[in-house]
Amino acid sequence: MQIAAVIKQKSYEKVVYKLHRHPITFVPIIVLFIVLLLVPVGVYFLLNIRFPTILTPASTLYPLVVLGASIYYLSTYVFFYVRFIDYYLDMWIVTNDRIVDIEQHGLFNRVITELDLYRIQDVTANVTGIFGTVFRFGDVVVTTASANTSIVFRNIPHPNHIREELIRLADQDRKFHYGTINVQNNAGPADKQFDME
Repeated sequence: MQIAAVIKQKSYEKVVYKLHRHPITFVPIIVLFIVLLLVPVGVYFLLNIRFPTILTPASTLYPLVVLGASIYYLSTYVFFYVRFIDYYLDMWIVTNDRIVDIEQHGLFNRVITELDLYRIQDVTANVTGIFGTVFRFGDVVVTTASANTSIVFRNIPHPNHIREELIRLADQDRKFHYGTINVQNNAGPADKQFDME
């Protein structure tokens, strides 16, 4: 996804990080998809052993079996596609001025939230479980003074590093907004892209 299609950058704004969920978090969906694809094969062998006449083209139930299998496979593909779209299009963009949270819910529902870096009050990294620890992914929660404004980066790689960088960028942006440094110094490590696709 092109960033320019999602956000309109200001003249001094540079993208520092473009973050996606860690790829390991999509593995359970792939395993489930493969299992769901293999279920009809198992049913076919069971039916062939118990009721071999049902699966012959001369049987009156044969068209219903083919129709049922087709509906099942189509539903499985749609399920996988929806989960993949949700995984792939969830994105967090961190610039030297703001955070843009893009969350895809299903096929036709997208929520985009923006948060100015200088408004950040607290950044928390949360790594849970053995997989999160081994593969180094977790959540980063960014909160502001407003009780209802927070952004959660879900299952992103290297959450502690991202937490530290957000704190550093927020401090730089605060200095810029309060007039202690100019825009050029606020750019931060814009040349250091951290693209986790």
